[in-house]
Parts: sequence; structure tokens; C-alpha cells
Amino acid sequence: MNSSNCQLISFDFSGKFLPPVYILVFVVGLAANGWGLKSLMHNWKKLGNINVFVLNLGLADILYLLTLPFLVVYYMMKSKWIFGEAFCKITRFCFNLNLYGSIGFLTCISVYRYLAFVHPMRAMGRITVTHSVTISVLVWSAVSVLSLPDMFYPKHFGNKTQKCYDTTSHIHVEDYQKYVIGWTAFGFCVPLLITLGCYGHIIAVICRSNTTEKELKQRSLRLLFILILLFSICYTPYHVSKNLNLLSRVLDQKRICRGWFNGVYIARQISRGLVSLNSALNPLVYLHIHEEINTKLRQRLQGICRMFGLLSVSHSRREEVTQATDDI
Repeated sequence: MNSSNCQLISFDFSGKFLPPVYILVFVVGLAANGWGLKSLMHNWKKLGNINVFVLNLGLADILYLLTLPFLVVYYMMKSKWIFGEAFCKITRFCFNLNLYGSIGFLTCISVYRYLAFVHPMRAMGRITVTHSVTISVLVWSAVSVLSLPDMFYPKHFGNKTQKCYDTTSHIHVEDYQKYVIGWTAFGFCVPLLITLGCYGHIIAVICRSNTTEKELKQRSLRLLFILILLFSICYTPYHVSKNLNLLSRVLDQKRICRGWFNGVYIARQISRGLVSLNSALNPLVYLHIHEEINTKLRQRLQGICRMFGLLSVSHSRREEVTQATDDI
């Protein structure tokens, strides 16, 4: 395939697709995380040691959500960054903190659940709030340190175009590819295997046990479904498409063109929208951690449904009265 085909990439796709997705995630995510953190604080003593991880999960989401308005402006201005080079790097740094911080805290929740279900006697009394806080500090520290190299790659380019890349320039793309492969292995694949191993063992233990309550089985299966949803929709497509996109850029730099370059680029932009959804979907964890929170949400939804039902009945009665008056 000749080199001219390498130019047939829809670079304007991100400007059309990402702004509405980011706006939706910002509104829904901010409302959901705000409500979730409020509910968490009201039920702080009832949730146990795991609430520390849930709290940090919410803080990681809010940290990222606050950067989305700037990205919306960036893409609506046809990828023109007007907020300066330093803030460009800070924005991309916050994204990494949210992404890998979320994966880390979800993994911690999975391990705690595993210990509570499979080794309850060993874990009882040995896991304290201090342990949870210490582990949370370690997660934040590890994610921050491993994200720092990303800050040293050039991301802000051009006097007129003023790009703010989420990766880096073509000059450094080959080195950046190696860095991303390492992040994918240790920041995504390892936590995924740990999470699947924990919940796979939990489900096996629950299914073999005749004494386990039906509600407990259902809650475990629901949390497993939530984690599968997050990893399959948000995290997996993002890491696969990011690595493939970097591979296409490395090949392009070597003047090797392939027909799948444009498809990979579009898939990469779609995955960037999907991975941002994790900030709106993570509050589902709040609903699972404590049944009382879930019950309150159901009651509120039922109240809203009843309110709309009453409004609908009232409207129908007014129509009947109007029809009767017309008949007279």
C-alpha cells in the first residue's frame, strides 16, 4: 500500500465525537459521585473498612471530571489548546490518576471482598481502617510515580495550532509506545487478573456452599457484573486501541502504511469516550457496597414514578372533564 493512503485518517472525528460524550459524563458523573459520596458519609460506620477505597474512588472520579470542561473547549475549538502547556500536562496527568487509581481501588475492593468471603476467620479483626488508609496512600503514590514519566513527554505543540496531545509527538512516539506497554501490563492486565481471580474464587465458594444466603449470592454476582462492565466497556477497549494506535504511528514513521490505520484511529477516539464513562459508572459500586443506600435510591425512584403517575392520572382526568364539557 502506498504512502498516500496514510493521509486518509479522519482526524476531525474526535472533535465531533468527544465533546458531547464529555459533557454527558461531566453532568452525570458529577451528580452521581456527589450523591454517592454524600450517601457514603451518612453510612460511614456501617460500611466497614472498604469505605476508604470507595471514598478514594469517588475522589479520583471528581478530580478527572473537573478537567472535562477544558477538554470540551479544546475539542470544540478544533483541537486548539488555549490554557497553556503546564495545564495541558496537568489535565493529562489527572486522567492517568483517575484511570489507574480507579483500577487500583477497584482491585483493592475485590481483594477485601475475597478475604471476607473466602477467609473470614483470618481477616476478622486483622483488617483495620489504618490498613485501608495505608493501602490507599500506597495506591495514590504508585499511580502518581508511574504517571510522572508521562509528564516529561512533549504534549503541547505549535504556535498556531496549539495542540494538547494525550500521548506525545511523532518524534518520541517509539519511546512512548514502550512506556504505554509497561503501563498496560502492570496498570491494567495485572489488576484485571487479580480481580477476576478474586471473584472467580468467590463465586465458586458461594455456589458450592448451601448455607450462603440467596441475597448474598445475588449481591456478589451484581458486583462481579459491575466490574465486568467497567473492564469490558471502559478499560479493555481503551488499552487495546491505544497500543494499536501507537503501533500505527510507529509504522507510519517508518513509512509503512496499512489499511487499518484509519479504523484504529477512530476506534481509539471512541475508546477515549468510553473510558471517560468509568467516572459515571463507578458510583454503581456505592449501590452495591451497602444495601441501605440501594434501598434509599429505589425508594426515591419509586417516589418519582408515583409522582409522574399521579400527574398522568390528573392530566387524564382533566381531559375527561374537558371532553365531557365539550359533549354538553
